Amino acid sequence: MTRRLLSIVFAILCIPAIVAADTFRVIVNRDNPVTTLKKAQVSKLLLKTQTTWSNGNKVMPVDLRATSKVRDAMSRSIHGRSAAVIKNWWNQQIFAGKGVPPPERATDAMVIAYVLSNPGAVGYVSTEANTSDVKVVVVKE
Repeated sequence: MTRRLLSIVFAILCIPAIVAADTFRVIVNRDNPVTTLKKAQVSKLLLKTQTTWSNGNKVMPVDLRATSKVRDAMSRSIHGRSAAVIKNWWNQQIFAGKGVPPPERATDAMVIAYVLSNPGAVGYVSTEANTSDVKVVVVKE
């Protein structure tokens, strides 16, 4: 009985992560050689704690608006925290003079346009977005 209960609890806890991963895709410029990234790497790129790619290009992250459901799903999956918590973290960084957040774009199309025009860009879009002009990166644990 205990094993079955633990299995049920584990399954319930995993559902949000599975759902979140199915709501967004991480994208980079087509010229970026990266094809896979770990979640921790994506987090560092989007939080600007990693500022260059392995090829030396400057990382240029971009976010959807803080009120976006896709941003919240990405944030929970990649950073392990809600978009609101990450937004507060950025406010603290600004106040302390330690940095500014990535630019925000209102739509998937605007994020894609940013990634297309910046070789070092990294962002994320909903799974419904047309990503044919950018490279979708496989994100691993």
